[in-house]
Amino acid sequence: MDQTLAVVISIVVAFIIISPAINVVQQYERGVVFRFGKLRAERQPGLNFIIPLIDRLTKIDMRVETLVVEPQEVITRDNVTVEVDAVVYFRVVNAQDAIIKVMDYGRATGQIALTTLRAVLGQSDLDELLAHRDRVNDRLGHIIDEHTEPWGVEVSVVEVKDILLPESMQRAMARQAEAEREKRAKIIHAEGEKQAASALAEAGDALAASPASLQLRYLQTLVEVANEKNSTILPIPLDIIRMFTGSGTKS
Repeated sequence: MDQTLAVVISIVVAFIIISPAINVVQQYERGVVFRFGKLRAERQPGLNFIIPLIDRLTKIDMRVETLVVEPQEVITRDNVTVEVDAVVYFRVVNAQDAIIKVMDYGRATGQIALTTLRAVLGQSDLDELLAHRDRVNDRLGHIIDEHTEPWGVEVSVVEVKDILLPESMQRAMARQAEAEREKRAKIIHAEGEKQAASALAEAGDALAASPASLQLRYLQTLVEVANEKNSTILPIPLDIIRMFTGSGTKS
């Protein structure tokens, strides 16, 4: 009985001593080992062993992380106050730098994204923000990535989500858009009238060159009016009557 108890106690003590030495690093992680506070090595995914009470292993997630930048009031270069929010996608590419060179790489990246968002949008016009948002996104991503690169963090995508305009500016833009639509409608209508006038002029010239065609066209119009069964009365030119009566020569 005493021997069995001793074996159990030995197993428990061994497990307590050995368990801190066994570490499992997931496929999406990297492990950074410190020995007496000094950087020792970077461990790959899988089963890893360290020396208990001497080594310390810190795991870093290497997957893409999403950072939402809360809405910020920004004054554009043309003095328009807008409210803008954005989303930043980043990931750690160097686990050692992310541990050693910055205390909290996620928070630091968020602060850099916030200040860069204000600076870049403050140098842009409102029309550029609305019409060329992809250029603004590329500029934001490039600047933020330059700041985070020494920390072992790579910024892959920066997207400006929403741009909220003041109500007065929204009404002004709505009036401008309505005026632009009316302008396009008038231009299209004028072009149609121009083409119709040109076609009518060509048709008139063709009919004037052939009196018989003009008379046939008039008769066709009479047939169409008769088929509609209305009370419209059209005058009959004297030339058509003479053509059927054969009195044109005598006259």
